[in-house]
Amino acid sequence: MRKLLLVAAVIAAVLAPASSAAAAPYHPTGEFAQFNYCPLGNPALVSCLYSESKAGFFTIGNKTVPVKNPVILQGGIALNEAEETLILAAQDGNTLPKVPQPVPGGLLGVTAPSWWPQILKDLFNETINNGFTGVTATVELAGPASAIKLNALNLLSSKGTALSLPVKIKLDNPFLGSSCYIGSTNTPVVFNFTTGTTAPPAPNKPITGSPGSISTNPDGSILTFSGGRLVDNAFAAPGANGCGGFLFSWLVDPFVNSIVGVPAAAGTNTAVLEGKIQNANPTNVKASE
Repeated sequence: MRKLLLVAAVIAAVLAPASSAAAAPYHPTGEFAQFNYCPLGNPALVSCLYSESKAGFFTIGNKTVPVKNPVILQGGIALNEAEETLILAAQDGNTLPKVPQPVPGGLLGVTAPSWWPQILKDLFNETINNGFTGVTATVELAGPASAIKLNALNLLSSKGTALSLPVKIKLDNPFLGSSCYIGSTNTPVVFNFTTGTTAPPAPNKPITGSPGSISTNPDGSILTFSGGRLVDNAFAAPGANGCGGFLFSWLVDPFVNSIVGVPAAAGTNTAVLEGKIQNANPTNVKASE
C-alpha cells in the first residue's frame, strides 16, 4: 500500500497542470523527443502520453500475428470532474499510428473456392501467380481517442482493466482490396488489457501480465513503466467485412472468415503487448523545444 501511495504521489507531480501553449508544430528534444505529438495546445491537457510495445502478439481465430513493428499509443491525458483519466488525441490525429504487421503464411497455399464466379477466380489466381501472397494486419483505432480508457491504479495494482482499446484490424493484400477489416467503428474488437491475471471463458486458460518496473527521470518530470506486459484473452472478434471491394465482398468476406477463423467467440482469442508506458509534464516537454 505504501508503494502505491508513493507512486500516486509521483504521478500527481508528473500530472501537474500545464501552462498554456501555442499550437503545433512541436519539436521537443532530448529525453522528451518521443512526446512530439503531445497536444500541448489543448487547455485540458495535464500530462503527455507515449507508449511503445516492441513485442507481443495477436491471436484472432486461428491466425497468430507477432508484433514485428512497434505498436505506438500517443497523445495526452486529461482529468474530468471525477478525476477520471481521459485520453486526448495526438497532435497529428494519429493516436494509434497505423503500423502493418506481416501475417505469417499470408495467402500462400490458399486456392480460390470452386463455386466463385470465373471472373473472381481469375482475379485471385492472377494475384497469387504474380507472387502477391503476403498479407499484413494493421490495428487501427475504432472511434475517437476519447474511446480509449487508461486506469493508472489498475495498471499499478494488477487488478481490473488497465487499458481498454477499441480497434478494427485491416487486412491488406492486392486481392483483398483496401477496405478489408475484422471489426469496424460500430462493432469494434475491444481489447481490455490487464497487468494482472485474466479470467477468460473456456477454452482459453488464464494468462498473467505485469506492470513492469517504475522509474522517473532525475527531476521527476517523466514517469516510466518499463518491461510491462498487457494481456487480454477474453475478447470476441466479428467476421470480416469489405474484403474484395464493393462488388465482391459478399463472396470474399466468407472466404476470409474461413481462412482466419472468424467470427471468433470470447475465450478463443489472445492479445499481448510488451513494452513501456511514459507520462511527462507538458511544461517540461514544451521547455525542451
